[in-house]
Amino acid sequence: MKALVLAGGSGTRLRPITHTSAKQLVPVANKPVLFYGLEAIAAAGIRDIGIVVGETQAEIEAAVGDGSALGLQVTYLRQQAPLGLAHAVLIARDYLGDDDFVMYLGDNFIVGGIDGIVGRFARDRPAAQIMLTQVGDPRQFGVAELDADGRVVGLEEKPSVPKSDLALVGVYLFTPAIHQAVAELKPSWRGELEITDAIQWLIERGHRIESTTISGYWKDTGNVTDMLEVNRLVLESLDGRLDGRVDDASELIGRVVVEAGGVVERSRIVGPAIIGAGARIVDSYIGPFTSIAADCVVDTSEIEYSIVLPRASISGVSRIEASLIGHDVEVTPAPNTPRAHRLVLGDHSKVQISS
Repeated sequence: MKALVLAGGSGTRLRPITHTSAKQLVPVANKPVLFYGLEAIAAAGIRDIGIVVGETQAEIEAAVGDGSALGLQVTYLRQQAPLGLAHAVLIARDYLGDDDFVMYLGDNFIVGGIDGIVGRFARDRPAAQIMLTQVGDPRQFGVAELDADGRVVGLEEKPSVPKSDLALVGVYLFTPAIHQAVAELKPSWRGELEITDAIQWLIERGHRIESTTISGYWKDTGNVTDMLEVNRLVLESLDGRLDGRVDDASELIGRVVVEAGGVVERSRIVGPAIIGAGARIVDSYIGPFTSIAADCVVDTSEIEYSIVLPRASISGVSRIEASLIGHDVEVTPAPNTPRAHRLVLGDHSKVQISS
């Protein structure tokens, strides 16, 4: 069995971060979200992985390399434009050959891995195996319709009137039967080749489609709110570790990780939290569910429930929370000018100001 990992999306919901960085490489607990999926695939015993990449190909390749560090053998497959999940299968046809494969969306996060569903698929070999979860607003997802016996009888992408509350999770398993389905597709109203349409094609021709409804945690980390929530979940599972330096005037409470080269001086850190390699925390408070990446500086500031990317600097800021702060960002107090704000913001930024 092979794996097809999709890492070519542009990440419009995470702008302006994704103007300069691949959304799959935004870190959760200081590790790119893409790596959690790659590790889950490796843990399921799959070694050959094709990663579908787009405009951020160079960045993805620099981070993942040939995959050997993760016990994988990686091949990169260029998708010229994000034309749908089924289009990714179409361009990977030669790479996949006649092998069964798991398709994994690179910005999805699933607790518990995929060992169980891979083992079940290998044993039963339906034409397709999908994962489902109950959601509050199915209109934002691919939606499955099941019959009274729990069999998949229909799929629809982002329906205006959903037939169930069961959304497709970003992990699919296929036999080579999917290739004929994909080859027959026409673009949807969104202008994309939909994987839901391809699976529906299989259903209508009598192929067996199995589903597993998961009760564990799943998130599509496509927006800031979900990124922060996944970061919180991962940090909750961390064990405390002190590989850096913490002075006697500082206080660490709960599960706190200070990575090698990290320095904490005259500060209070309440876990779960992680301080990256080479980061400096001085005269500051770091609250729960916060990830400070490598080589950051937090000086005379307070921050919690946030993700701070490498080399960012926060100095003299009284309170930051529920924030995603990008690479090389500088956050400082505004000058004490009445009724004025001075801003330098990227495209599509969202700012809240207390006047």
